[in-house]
Amino acid sequence: MKEIELITDRLKLRLIEILDLESIHILHSLPETDEFNTLGIPSNIEETRSIVNSWIEENRLKEIKNYTFAIESKGGKEFMGLFGLKLGSEKFKRGEVWYKIHPDFWNQGFATESLKEVIDFGFTTLKLHRIEAGCAVANIGSIKVLEKAGMIREGIGRQLLPLKSGWSDNFQYSKLETEE
Repeated sequence: MKEIELITDRLKLRLIEILDLESIHILHSLPETDEFNTLGIPSNIEETRSIVNSWIEENRLKEIKNYTFAIESKGGKEFMGLFGLKLGSEKFKRGEVWYKIHPDFWNQGFATESLKEVIDFGFTTLKLHRIEAGCAVANIGSIKVLEKAGMIREGIGRQLLPLKSGWSDNFQYSKLETEE
């Protein structure tokens, strides 16, 4: 597997591995992290294992198109959450980001710090032209993260997200390489 690590002042983002399974399962099982997520709470750890295994397989490809990172504290190596970057077709040089942070680490700037680092990785290393993200219109925390990282709200996708609470509109965000 490729050794890709993104390092910030406080964090390390590294490609996930099977040793992260239990931490990822706990993260996916929390009602707080499920509120605005379309994945749903897994019924058991085997359901989580199948998702994690597919992410690990993607991370092992010669040319990764779907990066999934574990977010850790830089010093303590404490699992803090997940960050993904899914690449579109080569011609369009586009990627889409997503993240899920454990509630113990909310409101401390970790999601914003991670997002800024992944945006830099996308533009500098992967030579992307555009990075996109979306979030439920009621997800105030994610809206703040996206905007603090310099992403621009472009529009709204009507009733795009099947959440437990019902269909939700989705704000669409992007950042261009020229806006770095």
